[in-house]
Amino acid sequence: MALWKKKKPLEEAIPQTDSAEVGTVADVEEVMKKYDRESNTRIWEGTPKLLVRYFMALFSVGCLVVTLTSWGLPEQRLTLFLGFIIIIGYLNFPARKHNVRANHVPWYDIAIMVVGSAPFFYFAANAEKILLMDYAVVSRDPFMLALAVIGVLVLMELCRRSVGVPILCVVGALLVYALVNVRFGKVMYDLFYTVSGVLGTPVATCQKYIVVFIIFGAFLERTGISAFFINLANSVAGASAGGPAKVAVISSALCGMVSGSSVGNTVTTGSVTIPMMKKTGYRGEFAGAVEAAASTGGQIMPPIMGAAAFLMAEYTGVPYPRIALLAILPAVLYFTGIYIAVHLEAKRLGLKGLSRDELPKFSQLVKKIYLLTPLVVLVVLVSSGSRTMQSSAALAIAVTVVVGLISNIANAVTDARTGSGSFSGNFARSLVAKESPAENISLSKIIDALEAGGKGTITVAAACAMAGVVAGCILTTGLASTLLRAIVSASAGIPALALVLTMLCCIVLGMGVPTTANYCIMASTCAPILMSESIGVEMLAAHFFVFYFGIVADITPPVALAAYAGSAIAKAPPMKTAFNATKLAIAAFIVPYIFALNPAMLLINTTPFEVVQIVLSSLLGLFGVATALNGFLYRPVNPLLRLLLAAGGLGMMVPGLASDIIGLAIVVGTILFQRSGAKRQANAG
Repeated sequence: MALWKKKKPLEEAIPQTDSAEVGTVADVEEVMKKYDRESNTRIWEGTPKLLVRYFMALFSVGCLVVTLTSWGLPEQRLTLFLGFIIIIGYLNFPARKHNVRANHVPWYDIAIMVVGSAPFFYFAANAEKILLMDYAVVSRDPFMLALAVIGVLVLMELCRRSVGVPILCVVGALLVYALVNVRFGKVMYDLFYTVSGVLGTPVATCQKYIVVFIIFGAFLERTGISAFFINLANSVAGASAGGPAKVAVISSALCGMVSGSSVGNTVTTGSVTIPMMKKTGYRGEFAGAVEAAASTGGQIMPPIMGAAAFLMAEYTGVPYPRIALLAILPAVLYFTGIYIAVHLEAKRLGLKGLSRDELPKFSQLVKKIYLLTPLVVLVVLVSSGSRTMQSSAALAIAVTVVVGLISNIANAVTDARTGSGSFSGNFARSLVAKESPAENISLSKIIDALEAGGKGTITVAAACAMAGVVAGCILTTGLASTLLRAIVSASAGIPALALVLTMLCCIVLGMGVPTTANYCIMASTCAPILMSESIGVEMLAAHFFVFYFGIVADITPPVALAAYAGSAIAKAPPMKTAFNATKLAIAAFIVPYIFALNPAMLLINTTPFEVVQIVLSSLLGLFGVATALNGFLYRPVNPLLRLLLAAGGLGMMVPGLASDIIGLAIVVGTILFQRSGAKRQANAG
């Protein structure tokens, strides 16, 4: 799910194309609604639209105030938060996405809104009394049990509407399993009244940290940061061989790290980059795959990591700055792998880059480098530990507004110099303008950002609540121990085989599940398996392992939502796009094994020399594997050499000096052989 939701493609990022073979700007909204459940909201017009807009903005302001002041008991804050989430959730998300009338809320939705929020408000009002009740008291009180049942069911329905069905399949299966094996009263008590259920770590982290970052992302987007990222990537890589695909890799990594949505970023950024790639000569399925793979990788890109970094800090007890630091090397390898594959494909097809005339001038972009100030401020504050994460994000929001005001001033001065009114008049109009330059700030944009922040919070909170239900069912039933025994037994105690089985579990459980809930489920089910004495993976390495494989479910067939979204923009076959995305993201299927077997890549128990060694060997190994998959290096690579390259590349990525030396010999030898063969062929021609 997105930390913010872009309402339209990044029209200011260039260049564009009118090719009939790609999705047009008009297709973007349709694609978002098809593949991104978060985009299927009610239609509000006129006065009702304004009322909903201001209510959502006030909700965001209230969330900021509560998280910065830590008002009341934790249970009071969380139940009030979920109560309002239910109200704004049912205001925005209809029961069926294709059956929506403007300004219409069915009576049953109003009833669900009122009845469903009541248990949470009742809990908040009577928190001190309720917290003194134990399971025995609650299980004998029909009223208390009814509150729990209503609260859980209404959250499940909201999750279905805003997030989708896949996560509910997991929740439903676990809930049935819990009810079959544990007393009904015990299950409902744990899920509603304790921190083992909907009030658990996921929702607590959402209310405390993630909401602020969602709002921060919305403000960033409305001051032109996304268009700046794309234009910057165009300026740096657009003119190189196959430049548009490289632009997609760079820009999607930058945009995706704060967007928090593989599908959302694929569609919005892809509406610009995919037409560019097809115009250059890339096949549609490859263009869609590049954008999907890069956008999905944005979830592992520090420092934000799609909000998962905050959850990982809570689950592991490791400070957020260290989590972000440890994520750097794996993320670099992931995107380097995609970049190499894109470059090789461009060379194989003989593709050129875009002309310099079509690209933004770097000298002009440098003048807007101040747009990055909020991100820099956020990273510095969080890394220094001088402020809490939520106060750092709140200050970064304030800096974003200031940065926008600087743009207002600069544009007002420019307009005044060209004779378009006075500076004071231009500046005053810019503050109240409904339409303004991307980097400007205005009252309308501030309200819009707060509204978007509230709307983005709905899906995150609903997904986090369901992740809490998953964790609660697992804890109540002891299912984690059962899964552990099953995997240990199936793997015969072999760690590598246990990693493979856990990978398959993560991919299956992660299909169609948004990033935040995805990681919560993996952290509750699969990470403890890897950390067991039988397998022995280091704690942080285990959490990163399950996080990576949960994320790649978005591009792994058969439920590859990000890849399918990319194919819709590219007008390409969905399954072909998904397989291409999986091939491009091969690093995501290899790198986790490296740091699981050798945590040095995560800077754990290592020396600088070891880090350099493993990074260099991994990069060269990725080059070998990517070349083997692409089948081109200076000239086409025959099948035997492709197998050698794959074996050599994998050998260099396996921890150990001997495997590195053997792999290096194979990869370098093959490169030299291909190069000399290409030279002989050129001379003969």
